[in-house]
Amino acid sequence: MTHVQLTLWAGFAVGLMFGIAAQRSRFCFTGGLREWWTDKNPRRAGALFVSLAIAVLGTQSLVLFGIVDVNPSLYLTHTFSWLLIPIGGVLFGVGMMLARSCGSRALVLLASGNLRSLLVLLCLGVSAGIALTGPLAVWRLNLTDLTAVTLPYASLPEWIGADALGFHVGRLTLTLILDSALFALGLFRFRLLRCPGDVLGAVVIGLTIAAGWWVTGHLGADDFEPVTLESLTFVAPISDSLQYLMLSSGMRAGFALTVIVGILLGAWVTALVTGQFEWQGFENPAQMRRAIIGGVLMGVGGALAMGCTVGQGLTGLSTLSISSFIAVLGILCGARMGLRWA
Repeated sequence: MTHVQLTLWAGFAVGLMFGIAAQRSRFCFTGGLREWWTDKNPRRAGALFVSLAIAVLGTQSLVLFGIVDVNPSLYLTHTFSWLLIPIGGVLFGVGMMLARSCGSRALVLLASGNLRSLLVLLCLGVSAGIALTGPLAVWRLNLTDLTAVTLPYASLPEWIGADALGFHVGRLTLTLILDSALFALGLFRFRLLRCPGDVLGAVVIGLTIAAGWWVTGHLGADDFEPVTLESLTFVAPISDSLQYLMLSSGMRAGFALTVIVGILLGAWVTALVTGQFEWQGFENPAQMRRAIIGGVLMGVGGALAMGCTVGQGLTGLSTLSISSFIAVLGILCGARMGLRWA
């Protein structure tokens, strides 16, 4: 088995883990934020903090032990658009509230029989393709060049000078401080500790982020044919998956595609086994309209922000990327705005 084939199978396994955990624990950025802000029930929001803590701990452990170098990833870039990253985040946040799910949750819901999510995914994938490689790509690239800013640092450790204490000591100290705060918020302040199943689901999802870096950065490492360094994200991969369904004879499957297949299969089997599979559709045209608008906003916004709630919120933040913090802040602001219209 070649290293590329091994990466594909490992990506499928990572997707299975994510799909099972997300289906079983109902892990959802949109639902967690909505319940926290409107129902004053922060439990599912606590799962977001715990999963982020595990993602940061796992990823930074890989970095500290020299197993994976995440610096070549798209998140740790010194140059990015000061305009498009936050605006894209806002658009994505508004869209996910209108659609009542982000990309990852829509995949899990589709596997559970929710046909509303199929429309959301189609709109997300097509609009992302239009912004990434289609008619809007030239405008996006031109705006990126016009609004590009170059920082002397790309990550939080560099920004606060943690590495000045020594690479291992500084990064380890910062990781432990961040994780202590995230665990305290998620487990105790947001009362997730009362739900052991949700804790387990959040831990597994956080581990899949670190596993994605290990698969592409370690198993996929090769001097002659290196695999693209990445972990879980869902905007560009959903768009690429739609293209693969139509053009597979002229395309090669990648890590992201096998992750999506794994998520769909894992969530579908889990829904069947637990009796949660149920066909669902739209109740009225207004609901369908919100799903279409939400999917389009997520696709375009995710393309501009270079990621989604999982792509920037977990994978990007696991690298402690400065641009990811900016993107996530935009997503949260957009979600708060979208909550009024959803």
